[in-house]
Amino acid sequence: MKTILITGTNGMIGNLILEYCLLRDDVQTITSITRKPIGITHPKLKEVLHNDFLDYSAIEASFANQDICFFCIGVYTGAVPRDEFRKITVDYTQAFAACLKKNSPNASFVFLSGQGADSSEKSKVMFALDKGIAENILINLQFKQLSIFRPGYIYPVTPRIEPNTLYKVFRALYKPFLSKVYPNIGLSSEELAQVMIKAGFEGGSKIIYENKEIRNLVP
Repeated sequence: MKTILITGTNGMIGNLILEYCLLRDDVQTITSITRKPIGITHPKLKEVLHNDFLDYSAIEASFANQDICFFCIGVYTGAVPRDEFRKITVDYTQAFAACLKKNSPNASFVFLSGQGADSSEKSKVMFALDKGIAENILINLQFKQLSIFRPGYIYPVTPRIEPNTLYKVFRALYKPFLSKVYPNIGLSSEELAQVMIKAGFEGGSKIIYENKEIRNLVP
């Protein structure tokens, strides 16, 4: 029986991972660390409300004895100022992962990154640079099992308010056109969540998975 730690459960992928994990017979408990309630009650679910994602000292006990962590915090480019984007993408990841490594050194870590992340940390593109830095932080922490996912466009299976006009256009065109002409441009939210869960529970043959590789692993 596995103990699961998830953050980002108010987001599209984190919420799907939570729902799928709740259905699994091999899951004992799921701890969700979040700023606001997610509106789900379940005997397996423990919701921990926490505001400071740079300091987890007040809830450090929630990081103990965890088997698998799914880290799904992220922010869209342009949604926040540059300094805030760096803080959310890099600093939040570093603080969370360090606390988990300290309290559950044998935990597996599954990280939602994004297509274009630059491991060399030389990119002049904000998203690519900061995601690359975050990925390297996780690699250097040397988790027992680390799986980093770099999806392209994520097609939202469930209805949502799109963050900007570009995403509205992509959503309208993805299923009837883009997914057929350019199949490796993206994947659905359900496909991504399923593959991330599979990696968390079963491990994988590598650390970083690009969009095409994720699609090839869809059950």
